[in-house]
Amino acid sequence: MSASQQNDFDPLAYNPTFQWHFLKPKYWGTWLTLVLLIPVALLPIRLRYWLSSKVAGWLAKQRKSTALTAWVNLELCFPEKSEQEREEILKQTLTTAGVFLTGFSLLTLRSKHWLTQQCDIRGLENIENVLSQGKNAILLVPHTWAIDIPAILLASKGMPVSAMAKKQSNEVMDWLMHRQRVQYGGRVYERSGGVKPFIKSVRDGYLGYYLPDQDHGPEHSIFVDFFATTKATLPGLGKLSKVSKAVIVPVYSMIDAKTGRYVVEIFPAFENFPTGTEQQDARKMNAFIEQQAGQYPEQYMWILKLLKTQQDGSNVYKLAKQKLKK
Repeated sequence: MSASQQNDFDPLAYNPTFQWHFLKPKYWGTWLTLVLLIPVALLPIRLRYWLSSKVAGWLAKQRKSTALTAWVNLELCFPEKSEQEREEILKQTLTTAGVFLTGFSLLTLRSKHWLTQQCDIRGLENIENVLSQGKNAILLVPHTWAIDIPAILLASKGMPVSAMAKKQSNEVMDWLMHRQRVQYGGRVYERSGGVKPFIKSVRDGYLGYYLPDQDHGPEHSIFVDFFATTKATLPGLGKLSKVSKAVIVPVYSMIDAKTGRYVVEIFPAFENFPTGTEQQDARKMNAFIEQQAGQYPEQYMWILKLLKTQQDGSNVYKLAKQKLKK
């Protein structure tokens, strides 16, 4: 789809606009935070890394809130590692998060040229080859800190992405994040609107953007191996591939915390997919996450409640919190 042929507006897509009530006192704290973060984003990367690592070290030792969630995930996924090894992963994860988040506004403040110069993209031919054959593609993109980078980068190259997302509770942040995601083109559909508009956009030539690793509860999931544990996993990727007439292209997006450079790794499309069963499809998906998050654990969003749904009905995060209080 060339830029001249592209018309990204879709009445079924999520298209938030600025509202005057965004200026009410309720959101003053949000605006103040944004104003303060802009000069922070412009600081030298060495200083941002130093600040992030100091805060990360403190949070890792506290093991509260989201840091506790990450710790539980690391314990269950990497029982073979020592406590010191898991704590180091947690610290590096939080450092990576800090560097990315403090520089998040740069994606809007800077130009397409800056983004291109700031990114190391590997395997772009794996998407180009699929498109040159007249096939549709769905990108399988796990939750790393730099998860939005491939969508923005590809759109800037005239390869718009169609994604599904959940509306943020903070309306100002929701509007700003949406503007950033589609600043060079693309569409975002709200999950509550169902999957049909997303499927149509993929069949119309948009690159689908599929996030495979969130826990959507027992009614929507099947239990599949995930590292050393099992995970409630969405089973529909194979069916989505069929109805969209699309191949699945895995992508892993990263940020080098010490240099601030983004790295987008695009892998060859899944072969023999769908496999034939939802269990095997889901396992193939999880295996890709394991391979990449195992190799680059500091990039992965371990702070997500990835394992909230357990087969025995327990809540591992609540249990850990209760244990911490004793």
